[in-house]
Amino acid sequence: MRRHIALVGFMAAGKSTIGKRLARRMKVAFFDVDDLVVRDHGAISDIFYNEGEAAFRRYEKAALAGVLEDGEPGIVALGGGALTLDDNQKLLKKRAYRVFVKVSPEQALERMRRSKVVRPLLGPTPSLMKIRDLYTKRMPQYAHADHVVEVDDLTTSQAVDNIIEWLHKKKIHL
Repeated sequence: MRRHIALVGFMAAGKSTIGKRLARRMKVAFFDVDDLVVRDHGAISDIFYNEGEAAFRRYEKAALAGVLEDGEPGIVALGGGALTLDDNQKLLKKRAYRVFVKVSPEQALERMRRSKVVRPLLGPTPSLMKIRDLYTKRMPQYAHADHVVEVDDLTTSQAVDNIIEWLHKKKIHL
């Protein structure tokens, strides 16, 4: 069974940006789990505020399962909290190579400040303290990745090159 490449990591790490470019370079499909949830259920912030985080995580789990269980392998970008569900971790372990796109909490904050996207778990004005707290809680889940690419000092192209080098070294083909 051929497996997907799943990009995991904290909010604002660049998973979607890197994923799109990686998919183009590898000539495979790109799937953004958050975009799939938005397509089927509406804005993420609306889901969090109207239905709660548990509803969002159910939608996220269904979207991830749909991608990983159907069709040809591709590149999948997951939301920062997708690994908080054990079911998602188990499915990824079975159906994907996990690449941890690692960004420091400081860099994540800088990126969030430049973004128009409000992160429901951090609010409209995220603080470094809130980010560090959530980051620390999630780090054990990210640590199970098959490969880590630290992106603080890399361009998108350099991050993509790093992942492609790792795939070649491991003789992984999609």
